[in-house]
Amino acid sequence: MREEQANRCGPGAADQARACTVREALDRVGGKWSIGILIAASTGPVRFTELERRVEGISRRMLTLTLRNLERDGLLVRHVHPTVPPKVEYTATPMARELYESLVALTRWAERHREAISAARTTYDREHGTSAG
Repeated sequence: MREEQANRCGPGAADQARACTVREALDRVGGKWSIGILIAASTGPVRFTELERRVEGISRRMLTLTLRNLERDGLLVRHVHPTVPPKVEYTATPMARELYESLVALTRWAERHREAISAARTTYDREHGTSAG
């Protein structure tokens, strides 16, 4: 894993290592599914099935992988209650809760401007003869 990170982030110079860590953190919290998960978990403990309902379009596998990565990065805590069947809840850490307002603001910005972005893409594609997905 460290070798993989080194290959992605370049030589081990201190400044480059810091930049790599920042880039990786931004990639994680800005990921397609991470924002919705972190917003949901920041308001209190949330169960897997609730996340599955609240994060539109996410598959069970992708939800599992994203939760694992967010937990690994210290943004979520997974708590398994000793019940039958086991009850698993995810809670945002203080570090993730600090992000909450920024993530909500980013989401609101995207919602406010989605039509303008769509129109701009259509115009661009028409003018440049392209059609990117």
